[in-house]
Amino acid sequence: MSSNNAASSSGPGRSSGLLYVVLLCVLGAFALLVVALVSTQTYWAWGSVALSVVGAVVLLLDWQRRRRAQARPAAGGTAAAAEPIVDGGDDESDADPQEDEGGPGESQATGDLDSPATGGVRIGTNRDDQQEPAEEDTDAADALVVSELTDEVLVLDERPRYHLAACGWLGERPVIPLPVNEARQLGFTPCAVCTPDATLAAATRSATD
Repeated sequence: MSSNNAASSSGPGRSSGLLYVVLLCVLGAFALLVVALVSTQTYWAWGSVALSVVGAVVLLLDWQRRRRAQARPAAGGTAAAAEPIVDGGDDESDADPQEDEGGPGESQATGDLDSPATGGVRIGTNRDDQQEPAEEDTDAADALVVSELTDEVLVLDERPRYHLAACGWLGERPVIPLPVNEARQLGFTPCAVCTPDATLAAATRSATD
């Protein structure tokens, strides 16, 4: 404690001394600059520059000393604050055996409570995760007929197929109605479950006959 008090008491005096040195260097540099301007002798100017450099070095040394002095108390405070945290960790480790004694029963009860909820989530999302139906194998003649039709088909957002309204795969999903030629232009492909291309092409041919 006495050494710390001595260091802290000597700090302001040492800083004042360094500031006096810097002030003297500045005054000396200014005086040499005036002499250099009056006498037009360059070595006076160089002397002014040298004194300015000395003053800057003294300032830098004083700044580094202050920074080191401030870092020491901060490091001591950090070490002191860390000690209660270590003691708390020991208390927690002592309490672990008591918590472990009730662990199996609690975990089993938690598992019993969680399992119905987990099963409910899987059932709820099963329909959304249903595999996309295959693409209908449309022949060239049907594709040519369908590309000119404006009959309405149904598409789903972010799904690649277009469907007929009676398609069993759609269920209660939200759908978007589009003309079949527009759906094909947008890149949608026919569903293999409801075969919209074959159905629409056959209906068109029977109507023209």
